[in-house]
Amino acid sequence: MKHIFSNLKGDLFGGITAGIVALPLALAFGVSSGMGPSAGLYGAIFISFFAALFGGTNTQISGPTAPMTAVSMVVISGIVALNDGSLEKALPAILLVFLLAGCMQIVLGLIGVGKYIRYIPYPVVSGFMTAIGVIILVTQLLPSVGYYPKEDVAFVENFKPQAEELILSSILSEERGEGILVLDNIQETVRRAHEVTDESILKEAKTLANSDASGVFGTIKVLPRALQNINWLELMLALSTILIIYGFKKITKTIPSALVALIVVSSVAYGFNLDYRPIEQIPGGFPIPNLKMFTQFELNSITPYVFTALTLALLGAIDSLLTSVVADNMTKTKHQPNKELIGQGVGNSIAAIFGGLPGAGATIRTVVNINAGGKTKLSGMFAGVLLLLILLALGPIASQIPAAVLAGILVTVGIGVMDYKGLKAIPFMPKDAKIGPFKFSSEVTIMLVVMVLSSVWNLVYAVGVGLIIASLMFMKKMGDLTAERSDVKSLEKEKGWADEANFPQNLKEEVFIKHLKGPLFFGSTSEFLNLSKQIPKNASTVIIRMGRMQYMDQSGLYTLEDVLIDLKKENINILFVNVLKQPRYMMERVNIIPHLIPEKHIFTNFTACILWVKNNVKNQSEISSSSKNSKII
Repeated sequence: MKHIFSNLKGDLFGGITAGIVALPLALAFGVSSGMGPSAGLYGAIFISFFAALFGGTNTQISGPTAPMTAVSMVVISGIVALNDGSLEKALPAILLVFLLAGCMQIVLGLIGVGKYIRYIPYPVVSGFMTAIGVIILVTQLLPSVGYYPKEDVAFVENFKPQAEELILSSILSEERGEGILVLDNIQETVRRAHEVTDESILKEAKTLANSDASGVFGTIKVLPRALQNINWLELMLALSTILIIYGFKKITKTIPSALVALIVVSSVAYGFNLDYRPIEQIPGGFPIPNLKMFTQFELNSITPYVFTALTLALLGAIDSLLTSVVADNMTKTKHQPNKELIGQGVGNSIAAIFGGLPGAGATIRTVVNINAGGKTKLSGMFAGVLLLLILLALGPIASQIPAAVLAGILVTVGIGVMDYKGLKAIPFMPKDAKIGPFKFSSEVTIMLVVMVLSSVWNLVYAVGVGLIIASLMFMKKMGDLTAERSDVKSLEKEKGWADEANFPQNLKEEVFIKHLKGPLFFGSTSEFLNLSKQIPKNASTVIIRMGRMQYMDQSGLYTLEDVLIDLKKENINILFVNVLKQPRYMMERVNIIPHLIPEKHIFTNFTACILWVKNNVKNQSEISSSSKNSKII
């Protein structure tokens, strides 16, 4: 206990500073997600407090982040669309998915996955982060100019026929499920169709319009309409926010520029009674658990999002552990990765129960905390408590913040989250892959594929595709490298080892020595299959030296078996030298030893093998010459 309170003053200042930095971002992420500013604030409160309490990084400040919010948007928009565009109806299922993601993080921590997160390739992370920046930047263009698709009467009008069709389809689907869709009861169908009102059609049309204009593609599609209907006041508020954020950083970095922009622009807009659009109302009082996620639980409402929940869990893990590494470098400490995952999972689970957005360790907030004096878990807990006090005391005031101000903040977040280091490296990466006559960089290709697919298609699937491509390219590289170094590739690269200098000169034409170096696995088997082509036509014996082949997988095992069978058909003797434990075990399992290669043809060292060769292999040229001489006589 004494250790926890050893840096109370520093932790208090660090937590307060980090909490102040987190406030505008939490509100902005909440609005951007579609769940409202309160969801972002609740997420920041509970994740910050409980991830610090149970986590494995003392100085970590957690809360909603840009990547987690971007993936959350996919979940929220998808489930809302399935619930007639009603966030209230969709909320239990949404929060259940977030809770599932938190529980998955706890499981990942318990089974020790934390130490493996670092193996995710940099190009995948780089492409994903840049795509997150693009998504946030592009999707905030509409609120920055004060354009909201569902409020554009002419735009919504285009979706009324589709809305009517969907409503009627829904009626038919319900009646089919009730078993009354028969000729005798067709009047019931007609009656229910007549009950469809203009208001319900308009509501459905607005939902469709909003959905059609969402995402990067949707935003670009309606951007011309938005530019024709600019709300100049909203645009000025957004631009003022952006200018203050970038301008104030040049004056001082001690005070968070996003908070300064939030206070200044909001105060001017409110003080001069400007006709701006405020954010959604933030509920007053202590957050209340949303128990409907349990009482109204339906398995089919979340099963399509199980993989998305896993993606949220993994993304939160990566985000948090990368921040933990930054914290370690700054504080010269060592975080506990698996404990950190458990802490993040607990924080996200509790946040979900109270209606908060999921989050992760936030790099900027963590750095601010450390620079302000934070050293222990108390700093993260203080940040959560501060945000809770702000909610309780200033909730009604915060509800007057202009929506355009938060859009401006998110524009700067989108610009800042892109991986410029990876983008700048594109022209300089080596072109290590080839398709036909075209050479290209595999690293750049992976990054661009993930970036493009994440931006215009699906964040979840894009990461999966990126990982698959990265894995395949890695296996190809390792296979080529192993094949080259293990001398399975070409005859020209075969070089004798030092102890082969005394090999009988008169038998070199009859004996072919093959060296295997490194693992024989699925990545190098295609090259090994060409072994028979490397053997001189007059060779009667093949020595395979295995002293440097430590590992053989199942693909390598069966490839070796095929090669040995082919050599046996050619009546070629095969000798093994120095077979190591794991490859021998594999070969014994499928009877390569002793069925194809008897024990008498397996030697522990090359000297013993040479002795066998001298006693059993005849020089065919000498035999042929002797035969000719005998005929002459």
